[in-house]
Amino acid sequence: MIIRRIFAALFAIFFFISAYVLIADIGFGNNKMDDLVGKYYIENTIKDTTALNVVSTVVVNYRGLDTLGEVTVLFVASVSVGVLMARFKGSKLWNVSTTPIHITAGRILFPLIWIFGAYIFVHRHLTPGGWFPGGAVIASGVLLLMLAFKDYLPSSKLITFSESISGSLYVLVGLIGLAIGGYFLYDFVYRTYGIGTIGTLISGGFIPIVYTIIGVKDGVELSGILHHLSRDDTE
Repeated sequence: MIIRRIFAALFAIFFFISAYVLIADIGFGNNKMDDLVGKYYIENTIKDTTALNVVSTVVVNYRGLDTLGEVTVLFVASVSVGVLMARFKGSKLWNVSTTPIHITAGRILFPLIWIFGAYIFVHRHLTPGGWFPGGAVIASGVLLLMLAFKDYLPSSKLITFSESISGSLYVLVGLIGLAIGGYFLYDFVYRTYGIGTIGTLISGGFIPIVYTIIGVKDGVELSGILHHLSRDDTE
């Protein structure tokens, strides 16, 4: 027990020393190169993409390849939940009693929730939001149906198909950019065809397209996690 505590203390000391060295080296804004990069994004986002949201442009356009890795994390999480929950197959993990309030709310609010979720990621290049919150709102609509209608369960086949299609479309958009512009996720919509008017929905180049694809992918994967957590012996 004492050895474990000593090891934990040494690891904590090593971690904090390493973090301090890295932080001192980076300087949090004191690095001139970081200032130049940030300044470029702020000054050239609208010119390069016609998007008003600088954060969206950085995430999907300037460093879109990193974002592809980020969305893979949620896919791995969904698959992991499915693998871990397979051992519980045959037993219902939750049993919610439905009421007329649940049923009425499910019927009325479900389409509004999905419209709001789609609005969040479709307008990401114009307003705050993102693919993850938009997808989470979509998944919350599925959760509402599961609470309102006791026998409702998302189709595993539809979830798998939708996740595969959305992921493939993201990669396809990147490959089209590679073929046209010479690098993965090149914004061929705006830089090649000049499509987009600043401040309108049809702007931002391929940013709203990519965010819609990722938003759907996120919503489907979160719904898949709900599916695995609520499976019963009918599967």
